[in-house]
Amino acid sequence: MKKTAYITGGSKGIGLGIAEALLKEGVSVAITARTQNDLVETEKHLKTIGDAEVLIIKSDVRNLADEEKAIQQVVDKWGGLDFCIANAGVGRFSPIDEMSAEDWNSVIDINLTGVFNTVKAAIPALKKSKGYIFTISSLAGTNFFENGAAYNASKFGVVGFSQAIMLDLRPYDIKVTTIMPGSVATYFNGHTPTDADAWKIQPEDIGQMVVDLIRMNPRTLPSKVEVRPSVPPSARK
Repeated sequence: MKKTAYITGGSKGIGLGIAEALLKEGVSVAITARTQNDLVETEKHLKTIGDAEVLIIKSDVRNLADEEKAIQQVVDKWGGLDFCIANAGVGRFSPIDEMSAEDWNSVIDINLTGVFNTVKAAIPALKKSKGYIFTISSLAGTNFFENGAAYNASKFGVVGFSQAIMLDLRPYDIKVTTIMPGSVATYFNGHTPTDADAWKIQPEDIGQMVVDLIRMNPRTLPSKVEVRPSVPPSARK
């Protein structure tokens, strides 16, 4: 699969799982993060996977100019872009009467506006390649919960945004899928994965899903995919 991919928030968690899966398929992968140290350590790991190339880029998805420069680096290095994975995200959880404006703005700016910035920056290159956009939402994009005002709003927004741009971009043969995972064993919101998280979706599972979606016949588009643990603890007898 001689293709190229751009993954935001690719230094750990779901983004890393997707990067690993694509590299195993021979896709050259560019990952971004806001912290250079995280990128350098992840690059060392990713370069042990397959023969495809790895590019690390420090970029803040809250800044459209950052994303435009990052995408241009990918195009300059590899001549084009085939897959754009808008994955970067954060969580801030509190009741609305206790939520600060700073926390609200952080979640919306990264989880929703950040997805817009990444996609907006990638569209010119994807029009040329007839590429594929993946946005990473959440089951929180269809199921609301207490203390989740900012997170729910951002993920509901990502789902709506993704479905709308799917219609906007299909005349250019650009495919758009939003993936909506439930509980994933990642470092999200300060959590450290342990053996106790074995029941959860694993990052490599989402990576495999992206590969499977890419391999589907292009006449068929799963535009919105909900994915959840098969048997969470609450379902065990």
